[in-house]
Amino acid sequence: MSNIVAKAQQAVMGSQGDKSNDLAKETKEISDKDRLTTDYGVKQSTADDWLKVTSQDKQGPALLEDPFARERIMRFDHERIPERVVHARGAGAFGTFRVLESPSDLTFAPVLTDTSRETPVFVRFSTVLGSRGSADTVRDVRGFAIKFYTQEGNWDLVGNNIPVFFIQDAIKFPDVIHAAKPEPHNEVPQAQTAHNNFWDFQFNHTEATHMFMWAMSDRATPRSYRMMQGFGVNTFTLLNAKGERHFVKFVYTPTLGVHSLVWDEALKLAGQDPDFHRKDLWEAIENKAFPKWKFGVQAIPEADEHKFDFDILDATKIWPEDLVPVRYFAELELNKNPDEFFTQVEQIAFCTSHVVPGIGFSDDPLLQGRNFSYFDTQISRLGINWQELPINRPVCPVMNFNRDGQLRHTITRGTVNYYPNRFDAVKPATIEEGAYVEYAEKVAGIKARARSAKFKEHFSQAQLFWNTMSKVEKNHIINAFAFELDHCEDPVVYHRMVNRLADIDIGLATTVAEMVGGDPPKEATRPNHGRKAPGISMLEFPGEKPTIMSRRIAILVADGYDPVAYNAAYGAASAAMAVPFVIGPRRAKVTSAGGTHSVTPHHHFEGYRSTMVDAIFIPGGVDAIRTLSTNGRAQHWVREAFGHLKAIGATGEAVDFVNKCIALPAVTVSESEEAHESYGVVTMRHIKPDGLKDAVNIAKGATGFMEKFFYAISQHRNWDRELDGLHTQVAF
Repeated sequence: MSNIVAKAQQAVMGSQGDKSNDLAKETKEISDKDRLTTDYGVKQSTADDWLKVTSQDKQGPALLEDPFARERIMRFDHERIPERVVHARGAGAFGTFRVLESPSDLTFAPVLTDTSRETPVFVRFSTVLGSRGSADTVRDVRGFAIKFYTQEGNWDLVGNNIPVFFIQDAIKFPDVIHAAKPEPHNEVPQAQTAHNNFWDFQFNHTEATHMFMWAMSDRATPRSYRMMQGFGVNTFTLLNAKGERHFVKFVYTPTLGVHSLVWDEALKLAGQDPDFHRKDLWEAIENKAFPKWKFGVQAIPEADEHKFDFDILDATKIWPEDLVPVRYFAELELNKNPDEFFTQVEQIAFCTSHVVPGIGFSDDPLLQGRNFSYFDTQISRLGINWQELPINRPVCPVMNFNRDGQLRHTITRGTVNYYPNRFDAVKPATIEEGAYVEYAEKVAGIKARARSAKFKEHFSQAQLFWNTMSKVEKNHIINAFAFELDHCEDPVVYHRMVNRLADIDIGLATTVAEMVGGDPPKEATRPNHGRKAPGISMLEFPGEKPTIMSRRIAILVADGYDPVAYNAAYGAASAAMAVPFVIGPRRAKVTSAGGTHSVTPHHHFEGYRSTMVDAIFIPGGVDAIRTLSTNGRAQHWVREAFGHLKAIGATGEAVDFVNKCIALPAVTVSESEEAHESYGVVTMRHIKPDGLKDAVNIAKGATGFMEKFFYAISQHRNWDRELDGLHTQVAF
């Protein structure tokens, strides 16, 4: 029987080692040496003609006997699988997870404590509401799910870019998603919450109040997947070697900082480049600007579970960081794009119930339901053997007596398929062998459909969130409510929601009421406690250091451009690992002043827009600026970038061009060889030999042109433009 067991172990779904090596067994490379075959291996002589009755001068009927044509058509007919009910629209990448400092006082899980390991991961980002074909830049929560291929089995951390959720109990999942999805009578709108049903539910289901504040913030319109925080949302547990348990929330913060699109930009991108976030992630990894996140936990000892004025198991509540700080101890990096989207990004499947020894569950009622639901939905999409798919299978040995089912891949040798058996084969593991053992938690209570008292408070943290926002963020939240409720045709919906906002802040409620036509509340319906907390405002996360790595910079040129300024900007941006794009009046050769240089633009003005880049630079050149000055789209590039609060750089003759496009007295420009910055517009009228450097030290207060320009880009947006009302004075 030992031989049977040995052979069975060779038939496991995975093996220890790197996930890329595991996937290589299933990967094929196409080449000109390959020849076309059927799925059953027979070479085909043509891919163009169905077998038919024909002659030189007459076309006859096609013959059903053609097995090659039938296979091609039938395979094509069955290519689609059910899309996810939520999180259908997504993108993903491979990466690695490294522990930098072991939190062994919290857990014995090697994936979280072994500093010598490098655990392979796959991360899938997604929107929540839209279909697979919807746009990337809609206002929505973003999914942030990580599959850790650990040596002890797969661990799935299935989170979002917002730390709370709309519901406390999983039984409400159908209602919250039905209300948010397109309305049932006309299937409108797609991938949006700006409609009657969503806001009707938000009002009637008061526990959603905190979450909808986050959903109306800039967190719901991220600049990039690479610039989002991630949160496990639910309360998990960690168990250390002493048997001590902590309640934890998982947090991952990007080293690039947490940044957003502005709303007008997000709206336009949804039409101009609906794959914006997918492309952005792919481009960064291809350019080796690998996205990174600091990974940590908030931890509460089991004995302190009830020491807070909120229930730590309530998924509609955060653990304020001034009460429970984040302890960062690891790093997540994405460094490899998928080889094929469907087999890897679409077929990857996550389950919150998939944990490894040292990591466990709490009694969070939302998590309890998710643990059931996720496994069930994967069976619906992918079949009962979904964990045998290459992207889902573990890298450690897998052996059990689960058998058969549609599309079973594993071949298991042996004469028994049950336990216990006479050979004592495939017996349960001991703790010493790494078996998962549940924490022996003492539970006492009554069986009832009820919630504890702290779960019934729904407004305190919504106020905390609002109070903590900066002035810029509050303006954006007000405008978000104004947009959303403006698209609600039923007066009952927007009148009620205005009253709900009065539970949070009377100023917020009255301002939104005036914009959407609601009845302004005369007073707050509950007092605002005035408290704030760290770790909530996005402006607290500018990034670990000023950088323009992976930022897109458009360089606008026309015939007669200044080659000195152009070459300096292109070279310095590339050296800083930014991504320069040359934009011209045509995608054909553009010649510099004097005819000494030329460049073929990546795109022309009509084919690409300022929404798709982080900053724009315009080199001088008399003839080039004369051309740009008569091109309305080129002028729109400048005005739109200004309206979207982006950094704008100009040298030489381009200084006057930018000044005329913006035409605001408050925005001043250079009048000399000195670089000048005004509201994120960086100019230098006369270029001196050392004024444009290839190697740029990005720092606040620098004096050189490139230093000032790159620092402006690194700040993501010039919020002073918005605070001083300048962005609304330019038509874009």
